[in-house]
Amino acid sequence: MAESMDIRELNVLIEQKSSFVAGLTAGMNRVIVGQKHLVDSLITGLLSDGHILLEGVPGLAKTLAIKTLAQLVDSEYSRIQFTPDLLPADVVGTMIYSQKDEKFQVKKGPVFANFVLADEINRAPAKVQSALLEAMQEHQVTIGSTTFDLPKPFLVMATQNPIEQEGTYPLPEAQVDRFMLKVVMDYPTLDEEKLIIRENLEGALPEVTPVVTADDILAAREVVRKVYIDEKIEQYIADIVFATRYPDRYGLPNLKGLITFGGSPRASISLAKASRAYAFIKHRGYVIPEDVRAVAHDVLRHRIGLSYEAEATNVTAEEIISEIINKVEVP
Repeated sequence: MAESMDIRELNVLIEQKSSFVAGLTAGMNRVIVGQKHLVDSLITGLLSDGHILLEGVPGLAKTLAIKTLAQLVDSEYSRIQFTPDLLPADVVGTMIYSQKDEKFQVKKGPVFANFVLADEINRAPAKVQSALLEAMQEHQVTIGSTTFDLPKPFLVMATQNPIEQEGTYPLPEAQVDRFMLKVVMDYPTLDEEKLIIRENLEGALPEVTPVVTADDILAAREVVRKVYIDEKIEQYIADIVFATRYPDRYGLPNLKGLITFGGSPRASISLAKASRAYAFIKHRGYVIPEDVRAVAHDVLRHRIGLSYEAEATNVTAEEIISEIINKVEVP
């Protein structure tokens, strides 16, 4: 009984603290036509303190989406265009000599922002990718002999083009695993495309004004951490991730030859965190199976290694995850 009271109190608290989500979503939808899943995923990543890898062809408003989110949160935004000649110092910063003061001074790089768009991350060499990914993991950067904390909140959205692979440096599996979510953007519907044409022909995009502060986001993250996950939901999350490693144990022997490796414990943690954030977005103080299923594809699609057999038969990670979700027993 006491526990149910706690849940009720938590629901009231979340109802108050999550009131900004509607304004955030409405602000995004005023600028971004369609792409509801992208909007939900960006807000989920923001609230769960997780970075996002975004895959989609050019022209789908990837840059516009994160720029709009940064404006709505009243925070700093920077864009890093990854190219083969980019250096780690171009991302994190460097020491420059001041002739006036006759000493070296720190020049901070574009990674020192609340929202960082790493555009076409697979076009820069591994050492540059590693510099950004280390900053993502540690939330701090060392320039010279001094370590600097990155601003809070700190969200990286990295993009990559799935079509053009020539001259790219694919992210290693260990690096990809550091992204909490991998979101695949699709083309808009016919009606959405017509609306996009109309809005762009009419001129300037709608003006975006802040609806929430960075401090509000940090406070909301603290509340997200309090969202209740029942033991049965924890078991459900663990079963889904375990099924990516040992599908035959879950009555899916047909998947065994299609998967070279499954999700790590980091996948389980990310699935739990993202589920909590999704429940918060839905103004709930507890996680239900629908929350887990809503974020499962984004959390797991980049954490499943496909075998040669899977690639030869055009089996995708999406299909494997869907089959696992349909098979694993729901609490």
